[in-house]
Amino acid sequence: MAHSDDEVTNASNNPHMRDVIDARLARPSRRRWLQTGVGVASIPLLGGTAALLAGCGSSDDSTAVSPAAAPAPAPAPAPAPAPVATGPARPAALSFTAIPKNLSDTVTVPAGYTATTLFRLGDPLSAATTAYLNDGTDSAASFALRAGDHHDGMQYFGLGANNQYSANANTRGLLVMNHEAITPSFLHPAGATTTGSGVTQVRTVADEVLREFYAHGVSVVEVERAASGAWSYKQNSSFNRRVHTLTDMVISGPAAGAPMITKYSTNGTRTRGTVNNCANGYTPWNTYLTCEENWAGYFRRNSTTDNPNRSAKEITSFARYGVAGTGRELWATVTPDTTDNLYGRWNAEVLGASANDDYRNVPNTYGWVVEIDPFDPSSTPKKRTALGRFAHEGAWPARVVTGKPLVWYSGDDSRNEYIYKFVSTANWDPADATRGTAAGDKYLDSGKLYVAKFNADGTGQWLELAFGSGPLTALNTTYAYANQADVLINARLAADALGATKMDRPEWGAVDPVTGAVYMTMTNNNATLRTLASTDAANPRHYNDARTNGTAQRGNANGHIVRWRESNDEAAATTFQWDIYLFGARAGTDPANINLSGLVADNDFSSPDGLWFSPATNVCWIQTDDGAYTDVTNCMLLAALPGSVGDGGAAKTITNTDAAGATKQVQTFVGAQPGAKLKRFLVGPPQCEITGIAESPDGKSLFVNIQHPGEDTPVASIGNPTAYASHWPGGGTTRPRSATVVITRNDGGVIGV
Repeated sequence: MAHSDDEVTNASNNPHMRDVIDARLARPSRRRWLQTGVGVASIPLLGGTAALLAGCGSSDDSTAVSPAAAPAPAPAPAPAPAPVATGPARPAALSFTAIPKNLSDTVTVPAGYTATTLFRLGDPLSAATTAYLNDGTDSAASFALRAGDHHDGMQYFGLGANNQYSANANTRGLLVMNHEAITPSFLHPAGATTTGSGVTQVRTVADEVLREFYAHGVSVVEVERAASGAWSYKQNSSFNRRVHTLTDMVISGPAAGAPMITKYSTNGTRTRGTVNNCANGYTPWNTYLTCEENWAGYFRRNSTTDNPNRSAKEITSFARYGVAGTGRELWATVTPDTTDNLYGRWNAEVLGASANDDYRNVPNTYGWVVEIDPFDPSSTPKKRTALGRFAHEGAWPARVVTGKPLVWYSGDDSRNEYIYKFVSTANWDPADATRGTAAGDKYLDSGKLYVAKFNADGTGQWLELAFGSGPLTALNTTYAYANQADVLINARLAADALGATKMDRPEWGAVDPVTGAVYMTMTNNNATLRTLASTDAANPRHYNDARTNGTAQRGNANGHIVRWRESNDEAAATTFQWDIYLFGARAGTDPANINLSGLVADNDFSSPDGLWFSPATNVCWIQTDDGAYTDVTNCMLLAALPGSVGDGGAAKTITNTDAAGATKQVQTFVGAQPGAKLKRFLVGPPQCEITGIAESPDGKSLFVNIQHPGEDTPVASIGNPTAYASHWPGGGTTRPRSATVVITRNDGGVIGV
């Protein structure tokens, strides 16, 4: 989606690898690495210091590389330690026949499988809520108990006969899912009603905005499988619940207090609502983690008039997070406002005498990981500030080990942003597995937050965001940090200061149950940001990819997937070994510089986004959110059987060429080509994103979310159903709806293998 996730606010000078290693200098010794703070004493360098890459470039003023000046091939990385298996063995092959790319207005799955629509935008979540009309006229208030829009990250929690969590409940469970955003064209009778234009544009129908408030957030819905094998959701379940932009929430952890003070909470310990909930996570005590991704664009703030009322630090913070403009849905423009500021609280400008009188601090209350207990509908969600504030794309747990800290990984979903890791202070005690959000108080409110730095030799470091350490002090000239709360609220600025590696839009992550390696999608980047000069080992491509309209798209238009293995297989380690598992590409493109993973018609893809390992089968599922391959296919879901970090051998050299013909060579570590161990399993309807995935414990039912089909249908076409870009899932002349599908094998077997 072309929303605020495409806006870039990272103006730091942090390099990709080119400033880490100056190709024109002599290769530094390991001692020099240690002296400069980037040494990795606890694991061997991949191939030793001789692997430092001359081809990574040294400065933007010298990017042309002749063949004679090409870097010498780096030696193969040191072998990774043997994988430590914790679940069933990975299958040797995928059993289904790959489906072809297509542009059909349906959900296509392999022969022998069936995809059934389970839970759609507007579906009622109580016995008293009427069936959805799907014409924009359903009352705004009714959306408090309807499925929201833009289904996204999702988790299945087994539900036993005692109404408690059951790890082996295959026929009854709670699906908890995010509703990231809305498609106003289809949510209202004729799109959003506004008047004026530009900075004077305002919303004129308050009920439309109220409907949008409810359409964002999270759904908890009970699902069950009949003896026939058919799945349905239980409309009158006592577990059914909506968490949305109006839900009261606790602000928990180190950042609670003064920086969060608003008119809603004058002590800074509560806030109202969650928004732009994209990817997700979960905890070993079976609560759900929803993540506030591109939240900044929802707030109204006219920097021209507001900046004079702000400190230099506040202005720097707003700029780094992109809090400026009219607000992408114009929620703050509704007048007259209600006494409880339903609409005005989206205005982040200084309007009152103090923070107690307005919502000047309200952006500080967003951008967090939010914990929800799906088994307790009366519980209050908690925003866990120890995990840092940015455009959180998920919170994926590492393998859980008794007596060891708990670890979660997150991407910051914007181009040129970073990858983070949180390590709990407390060590895991299985006795906490039934304590709900009280366990969250113990493990999620105290710990260390790190940001990743990828070195060109295939090693990396986790840099701690700790107040008082290195540049994170009151003496910092870019942003003077006051305390740890200040560091966490401004995690992006802190990561800039530490020299973290800018990445090609980090999105979903997943931990391999077999090897413990962590995988994370780099969805894409454009030529403005992924310039020829800025290519580096972890983000190595700048190339040409022609789209439907013939426009040349340079940069990293098709994305890739990075993976790493923590040192000594300790999730809390501060060093790691990495390579690039997969490169997205069209089949038939240059195999030496673009299609490095050898993709063919059965498995070529673009813009990897969702990522998830099946606990039942260890299959890795890859979902796409693509705008660079839409001439021949809609977005898709692929199944993969990956190997291990370093399985591709020695570093490979990529030659990139810009529009002017200048070239630059970059060395990187590329995983073994997947071959038949990567296959296309599903293709969705037009203009959708395939996102959100979960599974019954036996691996026989796969839940997948189809987000915003037909989203680019012009508002002017709402009265003409024949002009809709999609009619899925209803068919005929119906408006398209985001929905969850459940996929089963016709023979009742396990999915994919």
